[in-house]
Amino acid sequence: MDFEFDDKTLELRDKLLGFMDEFIYPAEANLLAEHNRQGEPVFARPPIMRELQAAARERGLWNLFLPNAEHGGGLTNLQYAPLAEITGRVPWLAPEALNCNAPDTGNMEVLTEFGSPAQQARWLTPLLNAEIRSAFCMTEPEVASSDARNIATSIKREGDEYVINGTKWWSTGAMDPACEIFIVMGKTDPDAKTYSQQSMILVPRSTPGVTVTRALAVYGYMDAEHGGHAEVKFDNVRVPADNLIGEEGSGFAIAQARLGPGRIHHCMRAIGMAERALELMCRRVVEREAFGKPLARQGVIQGWIAQSRIRIEATRLLILKTAWLMDTVGNKGAHTEIQSIKVLTPEVATWVLDRAVQAFGAAGVSQDFPLAALWAGARTLHLADGPDEVHEASLARREIARYQS
Repeated sequence: MDFEFDDKTLELRDKLLGFMDEFIYPAEANLLAEHNRQGEPVFARPPIMRELQAAARERGLWNLFLPNAEHGGGLTNLQYAPLAEITGRVPWLAPEALNCNAPDTGNMEVLTEFGSPAQQARWLTPLLNAEIRSAFCMTEPEVASSDARNIATSIKREGDEYVINGTKWWSTGAMDPACEIFIVMGKTDPDAKTYSQQSMILVPRSTPGVTVTRALAVYGYMDAEHGGHAEVKFDNVRVPADNLIGEEGSGFAIAQARLGPGRIHHCMRAIGMAERALELMCRRVVEREAFGKPLARQGVIQGWIAQSRIRIEATRLLILKTAWLMDTVGNKGAHTEIQSIKVLTPEVATWVLDRAVQAFGAAGVSQDFPLAALWAGARTLHLADGPDEVHEASLARREIARYQS
């Protein structure tokens, strides 16, 4: 593996670093101050987002996540990795400014790879242009969704329509009024083979029977800047049969195709979160004194800083290796590494953020600094796209299988 970034990556990296300094960090400070003054969360995109997106498009920093050159940046995973890391420094603002924010990224990938021409024209094009937002409805409140076989929402064929019944939650972005389309996963044939029971279908938000019932908080944060997280009820919702994505029974295959890139994108951004936490911690401890000397000279804090650098560097290398393998041998060939970084990266990010919060003292848990919100976001990655324990069990089975006849 070549550890040098190629010329295209370096060019985009320089542009993105400049974009962060000129646009994102100033906007972050202003938007957080405005948000903290409000009593009720406002889930709509802030007006400045259009300005940020226009500036990003002008600089060629648009849809970088999508390897399809016709619609996106045409980058490999290895080229995109250091760019996603930079956006992870302000994860609630920078990715959306580049139209590289989840869950829209995964939904665009699904429509690019599996959508029909009509579905792409109706939904992919406006998503690529950031004219609308979307949500991915997979997790359910009534079942242990860590085992996706438990998903119980029904999708039944009736003539030229499908009828959908069920409740989903943690549908990120669904609180945003700009969210116009849901990709819903449910069972089309409960009697089929285990991994052929599920399908995915497009459900416009405006369809009768669709109700966004409430917003869900993450450790008290409503994530309004990111479109929030919603519970959504589907009550005898009817959509045309043409809204089915792919074939009946292909839901699991589509989910794996969607979640593979999504997992590595989350990890790339989480490294950016950890890097920012380390930077803030270092700046803080050189400016503050306790017990007669700067915090930076306290041995325990020096240990936190050293361990943070070691863990970030080791994790970044594994992420880059994973990206390289995905590019060279495909997602299936990189399965072990994808699961490894999915477990390791949230652990490292939350560890670094926790030490940074401690170094800041009471200020670290306040709204005056981004650390508490970053920690809450990193902590959710232990659950998002499959909990750590599921990935660890799968990894262990593959390792053990190497020693069994």
